[in-house]
Parts: sequence; C-alpha cells; structure tokens
Amino acid sequence: MSMENKVVIITGGAGGIGLAVARRFAAEKTRVALVDLHEDKAKSAAEGVKHAGAADAIGVGCDVSDEKQVEAAAKTVMERFGRIDVVVNNAGLMTFKAITDLTGDDWKRILHVDLLGAFYFTKQAFLVMKEGGAIVNVSSVHAVETEPLVAPYAAAKAALLSFTRSAALEGAPRKIRVNAILPGAVDTPMLWENPNVKAGVEKIDPNDIGKPAEIAEVIAFLAFPAASFVQGAAVRVDGGRLSRL
Repeated sequence: MSMENKVVIITGGAGGIGLAVARRFAAEKTRVALVDLHEDKAKSAAEGVKHAGAADAIGVGCDVSDEKQVEAAAKTVMERFGRIDVVVNNAGLMTFKAITDLTGDDWKRILHVDLLGAFYFTKQAFLVMKEGGAIVNVSSVHAVETEPLVAPYAAAKAALLSFTRSAALEGAPRKIRVNAILPGAVDTPMLWENPNVKAGVEKIDPNDIGKPAEIAEVIAFLAFPAASFVQGAAVRVDGGRLSRL
C-alpha cells in the first residue's frame, strides 16, 4: 500500500533523527509536518523536505511539554492536511547531573518532554486518526542499560516503553498501531555533546555509531502498512552494542 499523500507528524523534526525521518518519508511522497521547539528551523527544514520529494511539508513551532501547544500544533496540521496518519514522537531532552544534584524541577523538565510530549501527541492522534494509523515512539537503549548522570532521561525512556505498550492496547481496537524503537549511539549532536562521551567515561567504538538515516529506515518500516502485524513492540536499533556491554 502506498504512503503517497499520507500525513506524517515528526516531533523534534528540524534536525538529527527527526529530519532524517522526514526525508525518508519525503521519498514516499507523503505530506510532512515537522514539529520543533524552534519554529524557524522547522520551517527551513520543511523547505528542504519538499525538495527531497515530499508532496507537501510544513514547519510547526511547538514545545511538546506544553499540552496546549501540542493541541494547537495538531490543529494546525489538521487544518492544513485534513488528517493525521503517522506520528513519530522523536523530541527528546537529556541532562547530565548526579542524583544528589538533581532537583524536582530537573526531573519534571525531562519527563515533560521525553514522556508527556509523546503522550500529548498520542492523545491528539487517537482523537483523529483513522484505521491504519501508526505511532512510533523514539525511546533509547538507556531504557534498559544506562550510565551515571542521566537518571531522569533513562527513567523517562523506560516509562515511554511502558506507555507504548498501554497505547498499543488501546490503539488496537481502533486499528492504530503503536510501537517504539530503542536507538543506541547515533551520530547526532546529542551524542557528541554528552559530557560522559567527551570525558571518555563512556567509551564508544566507532563501529557502534549509527547514522540518523539508519534509524529512520526502522521508523519508516514500523509506520508502513508492511508492519501491520507489529503492535506494542520495542525494537532495538543499536548495531548490537547492548549485546556486547
């Protein structure tokens, strides 16, 4: 079944994995909404996605941790395209602090972006999606194996897997599939700005570093009708790194 003219929302869509996903869907001639905290970057990226073959693309400014902004973003997409077929919950935030230095506000900041942001967009999708819709949540290998100084991020990503299972159960009667991926080390700013990586605390074999486009291929598969029998899954996309830890 063709994905042509289907409508795809990608959060954190202005760069990294999100932009790679947008370009992958553009190759299928979908209509793409790139949602990002930075509206100017989202709109600029949308122009590039159009040139990459998308039937249409828009950039939408939105703080995914703010439910009202998510509602407004979903409304913008519906007004422009009239439907939502796929949501990729990719927006994420990571901080680096010892547990003794963390505050409640630190935890809330991460949880609101990495967990509640996915919930808010899933809720909006469930309200308007037709049969055959798909949601893909971008979790992390930190959900199952982690390192010091990233407790809120690891907890949020683990909770996102649990939420994926719950959403899959509620989505099934609606014929909406909900799955998650667990990327490992990916060549994005989030990896290289990690102070554990910079300090050498976290050792990364160059062979373990994936490309955003490789992650995008798995996300696209889970969103495509070809994955019609995949529901509530958590797919590890880490080049086998966890198997060697």
